Amino acid sequence: MTPGEGGGDPPDTDAAEDRPPAAPGAHRVAFPRPAAGPLTQVTRRLVLALLVLAVTVVIVYTDRGGYHDNADGSVSFLDALYYSTVTLSTTGYGDIVPYSTGARLTNTFLVTPLRVIFLIILVGTTLEVLTERTREQFRLTRWRRTLDDHVVIVGYGTKGRSTARTLRGRGVPPQRIVVVDPDPKVVHGATEEGYVAVTGDATRSDVLRRAEAQRARQIVIATQRDDTAVLVTLTARQLNADAHIVASVREEENAPLLRQSGADAVITSSGAAGRLLGLSVLSPSVGQVMDDLITYGSGLDLVERPVADSEVGLAPRDVRDLVVSVKRGSRLLDHDDPEAAPLRATDRLITIRRATDDPAAAPLG
Repeated sequence: MTPGEGGGDPPDTDAAEDRPPAAPGAHRVAFPRPAAGPLTQVTRRLVLALLVLAVTVVIVYTDRGGYHDNADGSVSFLDALYYSTVTLSTTGYGDIVPYSTGARLTNTFLVTPLRVIFLIILVGTTLEVLTERTREQFRLTRWRRTLDDHVVIVGYGTKGRSTARTLRGRGVPPQRIVVVDPDPKVVHGATEEGYVAVTGDATRSDVLRRAEAQRARQIVIATQRDDTAVLVTLTARQLNADAHIVASVREEENAPLLRQSGADAVITSSGAAGRLLGLSVLSPSVGQVMDDLITYGSGLDLVERPVADSEVGLAPRDVRDLVVSVKRGSRLLDHDDPEAAPLRATDRLITIRRATDDPAAAPLG
């Protein structure tokens, strides 16, 4: 195999490229969440702690006549700040004490709850870690119980991200998309976009199991290296004999090997790009139309949809949309194939239609 080395295309930004495999302990499932940065969390806790301290200082200083300082008998603002600090931290040196009834009641019903709040803020990091672990475990259990017929995207680089955007544009919810990539930064980016992601090397069966690939309906392999794509395809097919596997390769000569490994469809990225470049040189208009067709959401789109009730019995040419092919069972018939007419209720049509009309199309998968 020739995984794009030597004088081939320069490496793109696709994931699962020539990186060292992740450590076994790094294989984990990450869920999408609005994450605040560490600096934001520390700043938030610091502001809350200072706010509690300020409230305590105001309470003590307002009732300073009810306190006694062993040093000079009176309580100044600095003394109130000092007393509030040692009280909230439960140090309590005893040099400043409340002696009036009002001051003691204030300490009992106001300062003591503030002291508890201050301590909670101090141990908030530990509590947050414990709570987060419990929440993550609960979400993982619920996710595995409810996930089924989803799409696994192996490699979240340029091709993987484009695949995810296309799937979402065609009506696949983000909850049904699972990303697998060995780079923790890439996984973090995927979770920020709303996907569940697994960190790890997809050539390992345990990593694909974490992505529930054994229950997936479709598996998209968008790695950069062709040899990696072959290994992932073999592993995925071993785990799931019924999944529809689509793999991307850089070199066209490796496409047969991907099919032998279990891929149902193989997309040759360098070959497809080269053909599009050739079309654009020979006929710029044809190249522009082809680029428009493979770019979802603008101009014209290729759409697979079921046959509408009003279209049953018609010939493909009589359908309002431009029919390219008719999918009948496992067969794909050309639009002008005599067997394609009349259309059946169980057929699916591959049509060209304007992107503005696309919401009426059935989602893929």
